[in-house]
Amino acid sequence: MADSSAPTIPVLCGPTAAGKTRFALWLAERADVTIVSADSRQLYRGFDIGTAKPTPAELRAVPHRGVDVLDPTQRASAAWWADHADAWIRDVRAQRRVPLVVGGTGLYLRALFGTLFEEPPLDEGHRAALQGELAAYSTESLRRWVRELDPSRAALGRTQLLRAIEIALLSGQRVSDLHRERQRPARWSARYLVVDPGPELATRIEGRVDAMMKQGWREEVRRLTADVPADAPAWNAAGYGAIRLLERGELTERDAVQRVVVETRQYAKRQRTWFRHQLAGDDVTRLDPRDPEWEARALSWWHTWDA
Repeated sequence: MADSSAPTIPVLCGPTAAGKTRFALWLAERADVTIVSADSRQLYRGFDIGTAKPTPAELRAVPHRGVDVLDPTQRASAAWWADHADAWIRDVRAQRRVPLVVGGTGLYLRALFGTLFEEPPLDEGHRAALQGELAAYSTESLRRWVRELDPSRAALGRTQLLRAIEIALLSGQRVSDLHRERQRPARWSARYLVVDPGPELATRIEGRVDAMMKQGWREEVRRLTADVPADAPAWNAAGYGAIRLLERGELTERDAVQRVVVETRQYAKRQRTWFRHQLAGDDVTRLDPRDPEWEARALSWWHTWDA
């Protein structure tokens, strides 16, 4: 996946609710790091509680890039993020700080540290019309489409499913074929710390959703609904659909919370699958935050990532 000749960047990744932010802030207390967010949900301004975005205090304590950089109506592909992350990393290195990439969006990591295809140009008018139609489809309905159009992409999340359909229908080409035919070289090499608490993750997700509700997630969605169009890409973040249904009176709070928990667990399962199959070898360290020796292991990884 990584180009061994390129400069090495430390990457802290893992499924949602695994504790990545905690580890990143802990490392930031011990080194001059700038966190480069590789979380597709935290790009959007205003979508804070439901994306587990770093708090204002955490953003003040440690420099961050890639948080609050898009309006909710803007769209970001993996290629777009990789281009910007590349610039952020170069800027951080020029400041003689360490860029620490942190996040769980596997396609973003592959775009930055692996090969990526050059996307074909798509007619914006046709694309907007197609997006409007697809917005009404459930994720599972989209998944059934992709099983027919581009089967190898069918296990991905909603944003990637939508992109696979767009490219297949508007260009006549499959994303999986483009990855093989129109690859461009990796920009950086990476050394990964994959954080995963094992079976405890399910309980952590449940606790996080409860905490989000207490922090005012429902009120956040109410405010956003007044200003953000219903088909804005930012709404695709896990859980927001259920809270919108709650706000419209179509779900009880108990049912909405349960739906968010199930959806988030499914998202975490897809992330785990990606990290398990895509990251392997000597440049990958896996860490269970429940391990009594987690501090020593994390520091060992940190001190050897640029060896």
